[in-house]
Amino acid sequence: MRIISGTLKGRKINPPKNLPVRPTTDMAKEGLFNILNNHYYFDELKVLDLFSGTGSIAYEFVSRGAPEVIAVDQDFKCIKFIEQTASKLELPIRTIKLDVFKFLENNTQSFDVIFADPPYALDFDMFEKMVSLVIEKGMLKEEGQLIIEHSNKTDLSNLSSFINARNYGGTVFSFFEISN
Repeated sequence: MRIISGTLKGRKINPPKNLPVRPTTDMAKEGLFNILNNHYYFDELKVLDLFSGTGSIAYEFVSRGAPEVIAVDQDFKCIKFIEQTASKLELPIRTIKLDVFKFLENNTQSFDVIFADPPYALDFDMFEKMVSLVIEKGMLKEEGQLIIEHSNKTDLSNLSSFINARNYGGTVFSFFEISN
């Protein structure tokens, strides 16, 4: 796994083999961050990375200058790996070991970007619950976006607040924002 852009561009990160993750491909990450480059100044972003896994997306945000990233995952080994990597590279990533849905139910903060990379086999109603919690609890700042990574076999376009989707092979990013 490598960081594809920013101050840490080209930096290799080697997560342990036993993590229960499916890292986002470099092609998909590059596509996602090309889209985000056109919408945001990264040095102004407060980011929430849900189902953070190896922390790959969190590292990409801080490499591009995001001053604050919170990474949430329920797996102890994932959180430990992110903490060790963030400490070693002196990255502003705060970790929270908690079930993502419990975190969302209790969260009182708002974010510019919320990125979620749940297991591809997640039940559709849980995708719906995630979007509802984020939107109804006001977790997105003005012009903020919720981005959910999912399989191309899952269609989230009928969920409320959906604005568009981008497909990168078997990976899809669905974008949601507060309706004005």
